Amino acid sequence: MAQHPKLTGIEQLSSGWVNKYILTYEMPDGRMHSYECASRKKLEAFRAGLEERGRISRAVLAESAASPTGCETASTPSADAAGDLNQATPDAVCIVARTPRDTLVMIREFRYPLNSWCIAFPAGLIDPGEDVVRCACREMEEETGYTVSADAQVRVLPQAGFSSTGFTDETVQVVFVEAEKASEAHTEPNELIEVFELPIAAIPEFLNTNPLPIGTRAQLVLESFIQ
Repeated sequence: MAQHPKLTGIEQLSSGWVNKYILTYEMPDGRMHSYECASRKKLEAFRAGLEERGRISRAVLAESAASPTGCETASTPSADAAGDLNQATPDAVCIVARTPRDTLVMIREFRYPLNSWCIAFPAGLIDPGEDVVRCACREMEEETGYTVSADAQVRVLPQAGFSSTGFTDETVQVVFVEAEKASEAHTEPNELIEVFELPIAAIPEFLNTNPLPIGTRAQLVLESFIQ
């Protein structure tokens, strides 16, 4: 049976827009292991998230060991607890917007860590107390000038996904919307964004020939539209 390392310490190395931490674990064989990571969350919120996910993870392992099939089921108490945890406000949204012309609203954005323009869906951070759908609509309008009408279909994936589990606890909620161009974008001075529409029929060729960096999430969402 897989064993769960024990979190024994959290040291904050730096603070700011992104916070850097060193986690100390006692491994199942008794060794001590340190691991560097980053989070948008301040120390107490970061610690609370680690402890809650650890509690759920240990419960799932125990249930898997007790199950005849070796896996947990959707009706188990730990799955219910995980559902509660997933209701926590994500850090950010990613908006997959489809137009009446069967195109997807995409952006080229200059990303400073890569020193390159990159392909992505519109996205942004959720403000404190802000609803996920409201954030998606706000970010769409700010970054692209496209709006989501009051009667448009909106679908939110049931669980926010983690951006990079080996580096950060950041979560991103994917929201599917119907949108249409209404005005010009109004971005921040240091947000360099170009908006374009990608015909759904042209997605295979685009993925095969695109020379710019693209996130895994954008790749997989685009693949999902290929018939």
